[in-house]
Amino acid sequence: MPQTRTPGNRTKTPKKGQTRASVQTGAEVLTLAEAAAFLRVAEEQLGELAAQQEIPGRQIGGEWRFLRLALANWLATPARKGFWDTQFGALKGDPYLDEMLREIYQQRGRPMTEDG
Repeated sequence: MPQTRTPGNRTKTPKKGQTRASVQTGAEVLTLAEAAAFLRVAEEQLGELAAQQEIPGRQIGGEWRFLRLALANWLATPARKGFWDTQFGALKGDPYLDEMLREIYQQRGRPMTEDG
């Protein structure tokens, strides 16, 4: 497939009927072993990450395939925090927290502590 780069090393805008992936010539497809070597991780670890959708890849006929460009972009992107990572400590220092807890326990007809 011929190069589809414009002067200045920019990727062309896709023509009608083309997808961006078909325009990008640097989108080399890697096997699991090749992708693991590229990332310098064990194949088993990469397979687990891909199965958990933590890393970009596709399973085709029971075999994993990865785009080198997608892996490089994934590496360059800061890790996203999970829901619980962003929520722990969210109420710390909230002046209304104790009052809210008292009301919740009162509505449930339960004491806030075992002894009281």
